[in-house]
Amino acid sequence: MTADSDVPPARTIKPVDPPPPSDQPTSAMLKADIDSGRTGDKIGELDPGLSSLGTDDEAAGRPPSGFRITLARYYETVGRWTAGRRSSTASHSGQDGGLTVFVGAIVAIGVVLLVAIWVAARWAQ
Repeated sequence: MTADSDVPPARTIKPVDPPPPSDQPTSAMLKADIDSGRTGDKIGELDPGLSSLGTDDEAAGRPPSGFRITLARYYETVGRWTAGRRSSTASHSGQDGGLTVFVGAIVAIGVVLLVAIWVAARWAQ
């Protein structure tokens, strides 16, 4: 296999380490939490963006406070998964329950139709 010199190497496919805990977190640390996979929304690889997280707030003259970033980091990492709404494996495995609900609805409709047909047949006798 030969190397194609026209195609640059993909440098974005590399793991991202989660940032360390800090008393003064930044928007970059929140983005690193997301990119590292700590929040459960993504796999742990670099996701380059056109503008960094929080840039629009800063451009509007209202950069996020340290408290807001701390709160966001908590709810994105710990709070989301301890609330019991979903597990960290469900976000990547595709097991969100949609298929179960669909199959359950089809079975319920089938049971209702069978009971209606049975009652109609008994009524006709």
